[in-house]
Amino acid sequence: MPKLLENRADVELLVNQFYQKIRQDSELGHIFDGVAHVNWEAHLPKMYDFWEGILFGTLNYTGRPMPPHFQLTTKHTLTPAHFDRWLALFFENVDELFEGEKAADVKYRAYSIATIMNNRVQQINAQLPIEN
Repeated sequence: MPKLLENRADVELLVNQFYQKIRQDSELGHIFDGVAHVNWEAHLPKMYDFWEGILFGTLNYTGRPMPPHFQLTTKHTLTPAHFDRWLALFFENVDELFEGEKAADVKYRAYSIATIMNNRVQQINAQLPIEN
């Protein structure tokens, strides 16, 4: 049964379960593990800090999320469908675990981030040479 999203432990649960879904997903898993070669031991704590900061105003996150995604699309073209799938899995995950104001807020923020990132990535894709 969903509960309120209230603290860092909840954020860690959200992030861990979400990335398990991502890694098992037929559309996205290979991008994270086979193309980006994500170091999960390093990545997950960054994501805890990122989402905790967004939801609770902590200042633990110090990265820049856009550049790695821009670099990734030069290795494997990221399409709007990839962002749609990411968002669908994120929303599904939130809805399975949480309810209430913070759950709605994290979905709104994820939508905003995915939209902005997708728009920028598509601009980059349009500038890349077309491969035959």
